[in-house]
Amino acid sequence: MSDILDMAHDMAKDLHEVGAMNDITMRVMDRICVPEKPSFTPARIKKIRAKSRMSQPVFAQFLNVGATTVAQWEQGKKSPGGSSARLLDVIDRKGIEAII
Repeated sequence: MSDILDMAHDMAKDLHEVGAMNDITMRVMDRICVPEKPSFTPARIKKIRAKSRMSQPVFAQFLNVGATTVAQWEQGKKSPGGSSARLLDVIDRKGIEAII
């Protein structure tokens, strides 16, 4: 998500919290601003981890998965899904600092 969409979504959430935006409009904003489910190649996962300057076991701890899982992702034996894919997307876009 771009910085502009991030700001727009944050503003929409604030407006919704104070009652200035209804639930339907907030759902529309969520759909517009929340990115599609990302897909990751083994090379892309390895690049994200390398950019974070972490070993597989340390990177796995930040993603709340096992070190063998990260190794399997990087070897193409498994693919990240659910919350792991979202976290990888955030780390890819904003850096590891975004989740620390």
